[in-house]
Amino acid sequence: MKFEKKSTGIKDFHLWVLVLFLLCSCSTARPPSSIPPAGTQRQPAVTPGYPKPYQVFGKWYQPVPDSKGFRERGIASWYGSDFHGKKTSNGETYNMHDMTAAHKTLPLGTRVKVFNLENNKETEVRVNDRGPFVQGRIIDLSYEAARRIGVVGPGTAPVEIIAIGQEITPGTGRVVPVDYYSGNFTFQVGAFIDKNNAERLKAKLDEKYQNAHIVIYDGGDRTYYRVRVGSCQDLKKTAEYEEALKKDGYTDVFTVAE
Repeated sequence: MKFEKKSTGIKDFHLWVLVLFLLCSCSTARPPSSIPPAGTQRQPAVTPGYPKPYQVFGKWYQPVPDSKGFRERGIASWYGSDFHGKKTSNGETYNMHDMTAAHKTLPLGTRVKVFNLENNKETEVRVNDRGPFVQGRIIDLSYEAARRIGVVGPGTAPVEIIAIGQEITPGTGRVVPVDYYSGNFTFQVGAFIDKNNAERLKAKLDEKYQNAHIVIYDGGDRTYYRVRVGSCQDLKKTAEYEEALKKDGYTDVFTVAE
């Protein structure tokens, strides 16, 4: 679900004040479409295999290609009647009584378990919107989802969210459950158009790490050579391996399932 959806033609000063007020409220403000890019940040390059990044209030966000292994702790908020009936980021109509949520980077259609860390209540939602765009908040729940785990009254609550599956076809409710704790994990440390650059990085990784390899990805207009290394079978060891790579200078590394 979303916090604020883009509304067209908002130029009136008083509506600008309302937008700023919503940013400080318990619900996440959605950026009106009349707000132009701030230009304070350069648009990040499109990472092969990733959805296109998007910009809200001058800040760029990079959605992830899949939700495998995703878990996060932070503050949840909610949004209700002010956005009821408006369009969400995946084109659906927001219904405050449905079990949906907004997240900045998870793939739309991801099924997420939400645990309220204050009262141990939990619920399950489907991500169909982008947000919240208030600092420190990680997810915007629909009114109904927030009500079920005791977030409506206080407005916000500390939560842990864990991805549990991906909807096959948006709106159908058909979900592919995934075991996020075991599998064949490896680590991508770079992607190149020039095969020679990929070969050089692979050779460097070969000196210290096992299973350095190149995966070829056909993007349609061009071919990418993805350099990956390592192999893990459980999520805990995967996190440790990724952290070791980052400390070794591969700061753009991310985990993938093969």
